[in-house]
Amino acid sequence: MKLLPGSLLWRSFLLIAALMLLSVLTWFFIFTQYEREPRARQLSQLIVSVVNLTRTALIAARPEARMDLLRELSDREGIHLYPAEDDDRVAELPDRAILRRVRELLREEMGPATRLTMEREGENALFVSFTIDDEAYWVALPRERAERYLPAQWLGWGAAALLLSLAGAWLIVFRVTRPMKRLEQAAAELGRGRRPAPVPESGPDEIETLAHAFNQMSADLARLDDDRALILAGVSHDLRTPLTRLRMGIEMAVADDATRNEMAADIEEMDRSIGQFLDFARADAGEPAAPVDIAALLEELAGLYRQRGADVSVAPPAAGVSPLLTLRPKAIRRAVANLIDNALRHAGAAGPIELALAGAGSGAAIEVRDRGPGIPAADAERLKLPFTRLETARTDAIGTGLGLAIVDRVARGHGGALDLLPRAGGGLIARIRLAGTPRT
Repeated sequence: MKLLPGSLLWRSFLLIAALMLLSVLTWFFIFTQYEREPRARQLSQLIVSVVNLTRTALIAARPEARMDLLRELSDREGIHLYPAEDDDRVAELPDRAILRRVRELLREEMGPATRLTMEREGENALFVSFTIDDEAYWVALPRERAERYLPAQWLGWGAAALLLSLAGAWLIVFRVTRPMKRLEQAAAELGRGRRPAPVPESGPDEIETLAHAFNQMSADLARLDDDRALILAGVSHDLRTPLTRLRMGIEMAVADDATRNEMAADIEEMDRSIGQFLDFARADAGEPAAPVDIAALLEELAGLYRQRGADVSVAPPAAGVSPLLTLRPKAIRRAVANLIDNALRHAGAAGPIELALAGAGSGAAIEVRDRGPGIPAADAERLKLPFTRLETARTDAIGTGLGLAIVDRVARGHGGALDLLPRAGGGLIARIRLAGTPRT
């Protein structure tokens, strides 16, 4: 299970966001640590001043005026005075660093017997003990004097600043990863055998250099493909002309029918091999996509092969599969024909060849089914490579070894793949999975 998203955009954004949050928390921790001592001294000085003023006022006031004085302190300053008893229920001081430091400072100023608590007899306040003429008292200050409140608007401004920072981080990461996304899409197009449009050569120096190198590579590959197709076209023309003369010479010069037929078959095999070289060279490059009725295409191909005497039939399409897809018609036709030829060559005597339109996820699949000897599962992927043959009874044993490679290249050019699967009851299912755009 992946804990992080797969895209570079989200990974970079989450990393920057985590670093920003860590930085904020670190600064907050540093602030609280450095702010604790000044705040503790300020609070302790305030308490000492209140205690000293209260003690002095009580000592200096006339006995009959002391109650009025205490009432005045309570009404105006929220300061209360209580006599301290031995059986007072006093809660333990909360385990907070600032309160412990305030207690230490108070004992330094007022004596080691000074007590500090936040609760006495069930009343919540900031209680400090002191003595007047050997009489112990509690002076109670409002608890708010010891608390620190963070204004709500500070939280709002902090949240707004964090959101703006995250939005800025997203924008920065997006601008960095957008060229990479374009390169990824262009590389995927190139991997499917297509010719992507040049990616924009803009952005940071590294991205611009990478885009320029990719465009140069794509142009070089396209030029190599064009040169290869031109060379093979020239070779095929130069070879097919003498082959035609040989065919005519055989017809006129060889009297023995069996010998003539064998020589003609060899020439036809050479001609087919040249055709496969050309098919592999051009594949589907340059052909525009168009709506294709797969069911009609299979019926048409089956009819052509039946006219040649081959036993080829078409199974009913699978339920719910749209026969209309946007594909490259010539490339698909050439791929299916290659599979039919391969099946007829190696399994035609074992039973009929069946064509079918099946479902494959959101797309469709074309299947060519036969009852031949099949292909071992261990060799299925290897046989998709160019110039690869199976040394037993399957594939182009007498050809070039390009038939399945051509089909696989066409399938990948449509965002799909070629699968070579065993058929129930014996035989092989050659399946072209297509990811073409369905049309209604």
